[in-house]
Amino acid sequence: MSDHIFDLIVIGAGPGGYVAAIRATQLGMKVAVVEKRDALGGVCLNEGCIPSKALLDSSEFFAVARDRFPVHGIDIAPPQLNLEAMMRRKDDVVKKNTDGIAYLFKKNEIEWVRGAGRLVGRNALGHQEVEVALAEATTPAGQQSLLPDAATSVKLQAQRVLLATGSEAATLPGIPFDGQVVVSAREALCFDELPQHLVVAGGSFIGLELGSVWRRLGAQVTVIEMMPQIVPVMDRQAGDTLFRSLRKQGIQFKLGTRITGVRRIGSKAIVQYNAGTGSEEIDCDRLLVAVGRRPLTAGLNLEEVGVRLDEKGRVAVDADYQTSVPGIYAIGDLVPGPMLAHKASEEGVACVERMAGKVAVVEYEYIPGVVYTWPEGSCVGQTEEQLKEAGIPYRSGRFNFAALGRARCMDETEGFVKILAHQDTDRVLGVHIVGPRASDLIAEAVAIMSFGGTARDIALICHAHPTLPEAVREAALDVHKEAIHA
Repeated sequence: MSDHIFDLIVIGAGPGGYVAAIRATQLGMKVAVVEKRDALGGVCLNEGCIPSKALLDSSEFFAVARDRFPVHGIDIAPPQLNLEAMMRRKDDVVKKNTDGIAYLFKKNEIEWVRGAGRLVGRNALGHQEVEVALAEATTPAGQQSLLPDAATSVKLQAQRVLLATGSEAATLPGIPFDGQVVVSAREALCFDELPQHLVVAGGSFIGLELGSVWRRLGAQVTVIEMMPQIVPVMDRQAGDTLFRSLRKQGIQFKLGTRITGVRRIGSKAIVQYNAGTGSEEIDCDRLLVAVGRRPLTAGLNLEEVGVRLDEKGRVAVDADYQTSVPGIYAIGDLVPGPMLAHKASEEGVACVERMAGKVAVVEYEYIPGVVYTWPEGSCVGQTEEQLKEAGIPYRSGRFNFAALGRARCMDETEGFVKILAHQDTDRVLGVHIVGPRASDLIAEAVAIMSFGGTARDIALICHAHPTLPEAVREAALDVHKEAIHA
């Protein structure tokens, strides 16, 4: 029975859970991870971040070859879409990533128990118990297991349990997923044929990214968003720029519009919506519902063991990520904050380091957000609207990619870098980027802000020429109206 006793049991092997497990073993803990999938990595690696970026890159190559090669002096016959091969590549990218985590588990001697875990409570030894309903073929290839071959369930015990089960796609009221016509991102990453008309419910990160994939490949795409603008968490100026660019690419938008119903007609659907002027309808062969995600707590037995949830169904935790039950912790999409993979990973590391008595802090105000459309959009810190609402005095600097040499060479001149700095201290309060490789460029802003840096600090750093990061420096110079190339 001692083989089933651990220092830490992690339920869920997504970016929060698997990172926490690895860091815990580095700190000397004996760790078991309970994961019901047949591959590690959670939603992010299996049906979210990684496969979507693989398709975004493939579809971008397809669109560039089709639409933009001639301007570079490259004449080819119009490219033909081989969707089956594109999906195979996506699946291969996913497998390499999940196999990589399996290797890290083996390297760090983490026990992977394949199955669905539920909390049982504290036993006579004072340990938290987790009952696992084992999946078939519970031992991953290349790993030995402490479990008997004929077992259908097992009880594990540990001093601490970390909940990292992530989230699931939210549905529209009265419109359940059917996996065929009304789909979530999971199915939208695996279409076996090009939709003629894809309607996307939700104009935020997931909807815009997957809408971009299928639009580039030739589908008609309509985005229906109940808010008056897309990506409402972004700075309004940045969001409006991204909106214009996506509309120019052929994505149609219905903003300030609410979907009220769906009627299935064979393999197609009629989507009913209301923009405030009465009910209207639009037909499509796929409806992608991307209106947000909700914490995945079903089956964990939280209520029975006394773990408290907040009014939004999230697990309530303290500064150490401990729940209302001593010895049970939670991170990632289960707890308040943005539902981002990198946020979950940061929390996983901070949580187990605090268990080990170390000082660890997640700087939530410096967590970047990225939408992987093209151009990309990224942001960190406060928006101009937030600063105005809070009455914080600030200066704004901006530099357009159209004035940047490297962007011109790449023929990627859409968008800008915008830096918001405190009027008195010059400390950087927010950075917002729409343009080529915005997902990479935001890292400099995060680093500067994490160290309490100023716009002047960025301006004084020598940036290589010609590069895209020069736009960040020019925007910083523009905070003080000293931009050279504006």
